[in-house]
Amino acid sequence: MKSITSYIKNNVSQCLRVPFLYLLLISSFFGFSQSEPSLKSEVDATTLKIGEQIHFKVTVNVDSTAQVIFPEGQTFSPLETVEAFKTDTTRKKDRITLQKTYALTQFDSGSYKLPQQRIEINGKGFFTDSLRIEVSNIKVDTVAQKMFDIKPLITVQKSNTNIWKIILAILFVTIIGGLVYWFLYRKKPLTEEEKVALLPPYDRALLELKKLENSKYLIQDEYKQYYSELTDIVRSYLHEDANVSALESTTDELIAKLELRKDAGELDLDKETISQFKKILQTADLVKFAKSKPPVSAAESDRKAVEQIVVKTHEAIPEPTEEELLEQAEYQEELARKQKRKKTLIAISAAVGAILLGMVGFTVYHGPTKVWDTLTAHPSKKMLDNKEWVSSSYGYPPISLETPEVLIRKKTKIPAEAQAKIKEVQTFVYQNKASLFTIATTSTTFNEQEEPDHKKSTEHLIENFEKKGTKNIITKNEEFTTIAGVKGLKTYGSGKFKIPNSKELIKGKYIILSFGGKGFQQQVLFTWLEDDSYAQQIIDRVVTSVEVKTES
Repeated sequence: MKSITSYIKNNVSQCLRVPFLYLLLISSFFGFSQSEPSLKSEVDATTLKIGEQIHFKVTVNVDSTAQVIFPEGQTFSPLETVEAFKTDTTRKKDRITLQKTYALTQFDSGSYKLPQQRIEINGKGFFTDSLRIEVSNIKVDTVAQKMFDIKPLITVQKSNTNIWKIILAILFVTIIGGLVYWFLYRKKPLTEEEKVALLPPYDRALLELKKLENSKYLIQDEYKQYYSELTDIVRSYLHEDANVSALESTTDELIAKLELRKDAGELDLDKETISQFKKILQTADLVKFAKSKPPVSAAESDRKAVEQIVVKTHEAIPEPTEEELLEQAEYQEELARKQKRKKTLIAISAAVGAILLGMVGFTVYHGPTKVWDTLTAHPSKKMLDNKEWVSSSYGYPPISLETPEVLIRKKTKIPAEAQAKIKEVQTFVYQNKASLFTIATTSTTFNEQEEPDHKKSTEHLIENFEKKGTKNIITKNEEFTTIAGVKGLKTYGSGKFKIPNSKELIKGKYIILSFGGKGFQQQVLFTWLEDDSYAQQIIDRVVTSVEVKTES
């Protein structure tokens, strides 16, 4: 009994003598073990029927300060992601548990491998387990099940992302049309001067004489202005209504013309009226050139006399014959036609000028090359301006990228000598041979689980260029890394490519991106004209969007 007690005392004393540093190390070890993240993945079923869904659940237990990024998009190929549910978060002290669930489906029967998924925790990648999913056909009882006719195709209207351009063009045309209408064709309200100018010569002369009567020229001692307007009124009337060239004639010349018209029987004026008119003109000449100043009563009497001369002259003018009236009507119609043609010419000139001005402004802002390429519908620029780029995954293992046009599946025949090594090749291509523009993806699976030889396969592609007539090929290699961090090989360079159906060679560029793992290889090929800046912009954008799966 004593020995047992002694043993216990000795052990206790030894424990008490354990350095405090050991305790700290032990405590730190347990604390570090608890901070390590843990990852668990599971599915609610490993078998399903075509079109049914399974739920793939990922549970991550990490420190509360950790940053966790779950995969997004179609990363479960060959299964299709239907929905990625919201992440559930559970907190317990300084630890959190994150649970992410994905709904997956498949519409073709067969045995499929659910690939590993990369979960990024604090910048480090952790991978879920890969699983085997069996998809079976649905048995259809064609006897009990009622059959229906195939529904007709429904036309779906394509969304127009360039609607703003159409609206802008319509707005521009509307503004130009509105300006042309407003300044040329709109019936503008007439000013008083325009209304007077549209009156017949006789009525206009009487109206102007009435205005002269109410003027303040005589009160303000402005005789020169008074007589100038008085003679201008009567001279204009004689010129327009009596067809007497009176505007530039001297007093003697005008009187001589009136007497000549009277003697010819073209103007039935008495001598007294002509004599009185001559006297008024002579008085006006003295006032304008000799600074004469007749009495106010004489000036008013001269105005009244001129009014009577206008009336008598109007009465003395013979009535126009039918031929004269017809000639006047034709003249007025021709005058109206000329006026209309003039307005139309002005409208067309204004529209053309506005269009040219807009084109000049657009050219100055964007540059002549871009404007010309827009007008001539440059194929590469048209693709670059396309707002509806396609983001999709091609082949298996999938290659994801964003392109201006969808890539089309192309059947690839495996050579007999390569069938022992290559299991399957899936190729998708978009190509415009005229502009040497190509985007192509190739996913190759091998019979053996071995790493692909990127340099060798790239050499085969370049040899294929040479077989098609490409000369002076320059090749460079460098490492390429996608946005998601997947590393591959980038082979790029230039050469002189052969134009289809021609012996001419043109300078072009190419890029080959190569990725892969055990048993598979993925490659993306680009070719374009060397001086095609729009194609260069397209390729730069597509290259940055390339993503690949890291396993088959």
